[in-house]
Amino acid sequence: MPKIPFWIFVIIAIIYISAVRVDTMDVDASQYAEISREMMESGSYLQIFDRGVDYLDKPPLHFWLSALSMRLLGVNNLGYKLPSILFALWSLFATWRLGRLLYNDITGRMAALILATCQGLFLITNDVRCDTILMSCVITSIWLIQEWVVSRKVHYLLAGSAAIALGMMTKGPVALMVPGFCFVTDWVFRRQWKNFLTPAFIPALLVIGILLVPMSIGLYQQFDLQPQKAVNGTTGVSGLRFFYWSQSFGRLTGESPWNNGAKLDFLLLNMLWSFLPWIFLFLTALTINTSTLIRQRFRLLAGQEWVTSGGFILAYLTLGSSAYQLPHYIFVVFPLAAILTANLVYKTGVDSSYSRLLKFMASAHTVISFLLLVAVGFLVIVVFPAGIVVMLLWAICLAGWLYLAFIQKFEKFSLLWLPSAAIIIVNLFLTNWFYYPLLGYQAGSQVGRFIHDTKIDPGTVMIYKPEDPLNALHFYAQGAIPSTDTSIALSRQYVLTMSKGLNSLKDQGYHFKIIKQGVYYKVSELTLPFLNPSSRSAVVQNYYLLRITSIASQ
Repeated sequence: MPKIPFWIFVIIAIIYISAVRVDTMDVDASQYAEISREMMESGSYLQIFDRGVDYLDKPPLHFWLSALSMRLLGVNNLGYKLPSILFALWSLFATWRLGRLLYNDITGRMAALILATCQGLFLITNDVRCDTILMSCVITSIWLIQEWVVSRKVHYLLAGSAAIALGMMTKGPVALMVPGFCFVTDWVFRRQWKNFLTPAFIPALLVIGILLVPMSIGLYQQFDLQPQKAVNGTTGVSGLRFFYWSQSFGRLTGESPWNNGAKLDFLLLNMLWSFLPWIFLFLTALTINTSTLIRQRFRLLAGQEWVTSGGFILAYLTLGSSAYQLPHYIFVVFPLAAILTANLVYKTGVDSSYSRLLKFMASAHTVISFLLLVAVGFLVIVVFPAGIVVMLLWAICLAGWLYLAFIQKFEKFSLLWLPSAAIIIVNLFLTNWFYYPLLGYQAGSQVGRFIHDTKIDPGTVMIYKPEDPLNALHFYAQGAIPSTDTSIALSRQYVLTMSKGLNSLKDQGYHFKIIKQGVYYKVSELTLPFLNPSSRSAVVQNYYLLRITSIASQ
């Protein structure tokens, strides 16, 4: 089987980087961007604030990296998104190395390609959150610890421990749990009991502990030493306990107040889109591995591994048992899913016993890929018409893909190449001609950029009666802007409001000039009426940036 050429990853990297054209999306990504900007501006790297308010939710590594990046590249999309994009690219390298270690070089390269072309990875290099860095740190730690298992060279274990610590500084104890799940299951099924008692774990734990010290000091100083502070309406909150216990394990025990009613199947249902186009091949690989282990009475044979399957299954059960779940929580184990999938693809190419599976899966992937190509064509031609040039480019890409699928015929390799080509084409168009115009409906980024470009001092602006999340406003205006629901507090020169607020100001006798207005929509919650150009005007709302010319007499 041929190796995956490097130029494919170059194309994918270009698409990842092109996501810097697209503004950060409300709510989370733009909030994290603003936290990072404030951190850069204030120099407060250990104590974290969100628009001047104490922040206790996510650990600081994501903010540290984005703040440093913005210090070098400026407060813009590139400055915020670049660290996560680089970590995403590194995760491809680590996935290749782990796949090569567990199986062979070809499987490792295929795993990197599968991870690179799953829809979820394209998404999190665009809608940047903490999960990209977390995923990269976790797969790096698993790869390096597996290197130690094979070679017994302690520096691999110590480096893997450092990666765990970085992951914990990104999103908490899950960065330690997932590698633990991988190796506990693999060692148990191999009956390698001595691995659990190795003295090398002592310096490894010390590395983790030492690297967590700066973050822990910041949490202790900001919260534990100041129990009078109110966090989410509660005083006496321990930052250390929140980070090391409540935020993760509290969701399992019910201690955490976060609960969105998600069930055990929530993450799997969301994988149906986030791990496209590979989801069904992955589920097949996981089923084969599990049934094989059961038939072997839970004992691995030579050439088998349970690092990937065990890590994925236990991580899924743990994350899926949480009272609060979001679709991107499962992204942390996508590299493991990619390696499992790649191993099955490799087997279909060298083992004739998989011929029926190959034929069925190749047909299924061809259909899925074609539907995705048609869907993205609909988005850029009908939903957000991008013009004749883009339409012709889409037609050329579709024709080229159909030629490969039905005339050239990749035979065994169609299982890998056709879905990869399709998803690359899909995300080329999604990023540049769907997400980009879509974010034009996000009021916060549009008004924030206008405030900055026209050199309006954010300190002279106030939000009045907001009806939509406006986290992006602060980042693009490059200054925190307060919000109010009462006109009495309107003491600033400029006011951002929506239709209800505008009418309220008129009723109260305020006089103003509209210096910018436009339509907005909550772009993170798309609906069919919004996507339909003929009904869009009925569901979008108006925003107004006003300059107050006179205050109503009291």
